[in-house]
Amino acid sequence: MTAEQTVVTYGGAVNAALTRSLDERTETILFGEDVALPGGVFGITKGLQSSFGDRVFDTPISETAILGAAVGAAMMGRRPIVEIMWMDFTLVAMDQLVNQAANVSYLSRGNVKAPMTVRMQQGSQPGACAQHSQCLEALLTHIPGLRVCVPATPQDAYDLLLAAVWCNDPTIVIENRNLYFGKKVTIMVGHDVQEIGGSITRHRGNDVTLVTWGSMVAPSLEAAEILEIEGVTVDVIDARWLNPFDTLAVCESVTRTGRLAVVHEATLTGAFSSQVVAGVVEAGVPLVAPPVRIGSPDTRIPAAPSLLGAVVPNVSTIVEALRRMVTRED
Repeated sequence: MTAEQTVVTYGGAVNAALTRSLDERTETILFGEDVALPGGVFGITKGLQSSFGDRVFDTPISETAILGAAVGAAMMGRRPIVEIMWMDFTLVAMDQLVNQAANVSYLSRGNVKAPMTVRMQQGSQPGACAQHSQCLEALLTHIPGLRVCVPATPQDAYDLLLAAVWCNDPTIVIENRNLYFGKKVTIMVGHDVQEIGGSITRHRGNDVTLVTWGSMVAPSLEAAEILEIEGVTVDVIDARWLNPFDTLAVCESVTRTGRLAVVHEATLTGAFSSQVVAGVVEAGVPLVAPPVRIGSPDTRIPAAPSLLGAVVPNVSTIVEALRRMVTRED
């Protein structure tokens, strides 16, 4: 393919990456609940069955069957891409990811691979309530053998999904439903597929290092712009890949700023932010203020929009937390 520009939403970028994967890699198949004729519950896979026929097909409502079939297909030479509608529903099929997919290469001494890609979406939305709104990335990053990424922009929705499909390890791509239908932007398509891993610094500053991913990237950038007017500059690092995680980039930034904040939508206890902080502290990077983790409190996700707004971090909560960091007297 020749690199070119196109204008798409986040969801459109996912569709473009799926189209390219199916077009360029004949061993690729795509399946999941309602991904074929209906085009997915969010319309992300629209038009793919008409273009690629029986390589795109619907499955019964069984996450265990979907992921189990993907493991088997990957071991036999296919490169399956499967969709789990809500990340919450992955929990009924964790055995297939944790005990099967993650172990294939290890147990076969590298003779067999499981190059499967699992697309799922997470994130809160008014009315979605507790069983459709959880951010569970920390559960998957804990499992050796699984790769995990969280694209925050249309360009990354395209690039990271392609990297996942081309990767020979089982790879989890965590999208966010609140990003699917954002404004259209110009992205590059058709360029060389990237290797997995690596972060992006989306805003430069010298006073605070802020690490974030997924749905919290946009409010973090907005918070950085507000603080910049006040004379506080923030390095905003979009982690993108949680496994492998770019600890080196974070440590290099914190070495310069002396302060570390991590922002995510997930609840705080056991969150991946703890791993980010631990990596910096264990590296011996000197800090001028204690690290700060900004996330949802340890509560179930409420359905009411007013309550939801009080739970999930937003621009104001990020700004206030960073203000306290830079004004703290040690």
